[in-house]
Amino acid sequence: MRNLKKILITGATSGVGYETAVRLISEGHRVQVTGRSLEGLALLEALGADVIQLDLTSEGAADRLLCEMEMPDVIIFSAGVAKFALAHETEDQQLEQMFSVNVMAPIQLTQRIIPLWMERKAGHLIYIGSQAGKVATPKAAVYAATKHALIGYTDAVRMEVSQYGIDVSVIHPGPIDTAFLDKADDAGTYRKSLGKHLLSVEEVAKAVVKTVHLPKRQIDLPRVMGITSKLHAIAPDWVERIGRPFFMKKMQ
Repeated sequence: MRNLKKILITGATSGVGYETAVRLISEGHRVQVTGRSLEGLALLEALGADVIQLDLTSEGAADRLLCEMEMPDVIIFSAGVAKFALAHETEDQQLEQMFSVNVMAPIQLTQRIIPLWMERKAGHLIYIGSQAGKVATPKAAVYAATKHALIGYTDAVRMEVSQYGIDVSVIHPGPIDTAFLDKADDAGTYRKSLGKHLLSVEEVAKAVVKTVHLPKRQIDLPRVMGITSKLHAIAPDWVERIGRPFFMKKMQ
């Protein structure tokens, strides 16, 4: 029998966060979820989750969550937003929202949980990153910047906490077939251009659940994307010359 854990999931009311919560509840774990959608929280509560209605970007949210939640063994940072647009066409409000949700919120909660886990000498942080954080693409400049920031942050944190028995994992999926994609791309051309290449929510959630049981440094989805990022590190000009026409033409 697998070791049952207390798990907190942020952004659990839709997409990967929701599917991951459902799977972990079905395995018998004690799952706590946060999100803004009362409907999504109600569905998860009916399945057995402990729910905390919260906007993690609001002032003092991380401290309120720390007070309301039961100390978890694992935190899965699934909350995320994006808006696909050319860099100079991205509005200030969109820029601020992406950095607030994708970078500031997970950093603030991590900052507060680490000292508590250092005392316990145990804990597991799992972040939903993105292939965009490893290889940026046109019309996703700001979103890629937020995921680049997350990679840099988690790389450093991993080294800082390893001696305390705390694991740090980052899941890097490519584009996923969720409502997240529709909200990010008003024109709908991104979904149309990628078609069958989109990952399913189930594929990503399955990888997250597997990581809960078997911590790994990072997971690339699909695996071939890991090769792309390695190629980009070696020959960035070549990769960008090939990738630029695809994104600039397909997303117009």
